[in-house]
Amino acid sequence: VQPQASGGGLVQAGGSLRLSCAASGRTFSGYLMGWFRQAPGKAREFVAAISRNSITYYADSVKGRFTISRDNAKNTVYLQMNSLKPEDTAVYYCAAGSGPYYRDPNQYVHWGQGTQVTVSS
Repeated sequence: VQPQASGGGLVQAGGSLRLSCAASGRTFSGYLMGWFRQAPGKAREFVAAISRNSITYYADSVKGRFTISRDNAKNTVYLQMNSLKPEDTAVYYCAAGSGPYYRDPNQYVHWGQGTQVTVSS
């Protein structure tokens, strides 16, 4: 599985973006899929994850604003981001892994290139 993220851009505070992560490979549906982000000078942090059975998990900082979903028929996972804040500015990465510790980047074995999200105040 090789994920590839897209959909980033520049948006004003309060706006919305939808990130997509298309993954190659026939075993996509069997993977835990996660979104992480990394701001300049900061460590990579967990944003959201969705299990093989579509159970979702969120960081407290995005709960209620972001929604993760997956479409196994399209080998794609999405991150709908609403009510964006300047502190959401980061490079966003999607990754595929086996879990079970969905917050731990080391649980993810396949990483895509990041997509930049910039939220202006």
